[in-house]
Amino acid sequence: MNFAYSPFAQRILFGNGCLSNLRNELQRLKRMRAVVLSTPHQAALAHSLLLSLEDLGAGVFSDAKMHVPVETVHRAQDYLHARQADAIVAYGGGSTIGLAKALALRAGGKLSIIAIPTTYAGSEMTTIYGITENSLKTTGRDLSVLPSTVLYDPNLTLDLPLDISLFSGVNAIAHAAEALYAHDRSPISDLLAQEGIRALVQGMPALRLDSQDPISRSYCLYGAWLCGTVLGQVTMGLHHKLCHTLGGTLDLPHAETHTILLPHSLAYNYRAVPQAMQRVEAAMGTRHAATGLYEFISKLGLPTSLRDIGMQEKDIALVCDVVMAHPYSNPREVERDSIMRLLRRAWDGSVPIDT
Repeated sequence: MNFAYSPFAQRILFGNGCLSNLRNELQRLKRMRAVVLSTPHQAALAHSLLLSLEDLGAGVFSDAKMHVPVETVHRAQDYLHARQADAIVAYGGGSTIGLAKALALRAGGKLSIIAIPTTYAGSEMTTIYGITENSLKTTGRDLSVLPSTVLYDPNLTLDLPLDISLFSGVNAIAHAAEALYAHDRSPISDLLAQEGIRALVQGMPALRLDSQDPISRSYCLYGAWLCGTVLGQVTMGLHHKLCHTLGGTLDLPHAETHTILLPHSLAYNYRAVPQAMQRVEAAMGTRHAATGLYEFISKLGLPTSLRDIGMQEKDIALVCDVVMAHPYSNPREVERDSIMRLLRRAWDGSVPIDT
């Protein structure tokens, strides 16, 4: 058995009420001027968080946007510079944490990030960043964008709307599923991925009965942490390339595209990586990874068609062209005709099959 495993040096605090450690964490990092980032929707909570920082708070930038438009990065850079910030507190989901990463990248490692996830996106556990410019989302990896500390407080997810919770949970499952057949996977990443899927599959259906159930919320956040960890350790494949293209080129919502596409991506790769699919099936308790996930998503009441989230049929060929121009590593060869069939089935919501 041969493999490489390189865990990142991060401090993780998990548990109800751990948000109270935020000021202490800034002091531990020897940071004196922290700007809180959020989306407009979470601006009020971001300002409350700023007050809790007392003299260590330098301001709030509450204009984080999906897919990290370069224009937003420039405005946030100016805001941080004007306040002489040496730290970022990223409060929210993937959009906010993504903006924090872009800012850290532009600062050349001079900004510390403390991430406070309120969704299950998992970005806080990775060195992956993405910036959208001229309708093209460019991604990369850089150690400077990795948050120094992550505070996982399940209490902060209690009021997360049910639909966002479920979309975000499937988004996290996508990280783990692709990690199971990555060319640079390891026995450790396999264990983390399978356990992450299992925890999310256990927690998500219970949220439909009671979206504020603290036990289910803890399971989901725990699973998202594990799925985010493997996302940061291995190389993602075709599924993530498709989602990045749909988001960056068509501005479709990130977690929703992951939710709709993942069963079709698993079907595409099903015969190429049988052991990985068996691990997905074991974690989910289903007989078939692709159709089992499709049924799971349907039972959660989530959409199964790209058409339902605003994609036009004419854009199928455009997305395929972008994917084929710069394909990601994938266990099965990425072929144009097959990708067109995959996208068409995802567009009309058909049951996933090997394309």
